[in-house]
Amino acid sequence: MNTKEEITIKVPANVALAYRNATETEREQIQLKLAAIMQLQFKTPRKEAIARLRNTMDEVSNEAQARGLTPEILAFILNDE
Repeated sequence: MNTKEEITIKVPANVALAYRNATETEREQIQLKLAAIMQLQFKTPRKEAIARLRNTMDEVSNEAQARGLTPEILAFILNDE
């Protein structure tokens, strides 16, 4: 279900006037575009954080392998009680 909620944002006076003078169809199109922009904006930091985490994990993995860590040694370490 895609429920909608009303929010209030501050915009320059001329933008607010143009929005109020727009047709209902134009306002709906603007709302859809603004929602898409906001969704993209809020998802981007999460995607960037995931990319940084993956990069860090790759670097740690490469360094561990360079220092001689093998899958067998890692399994032994993880299974050691």
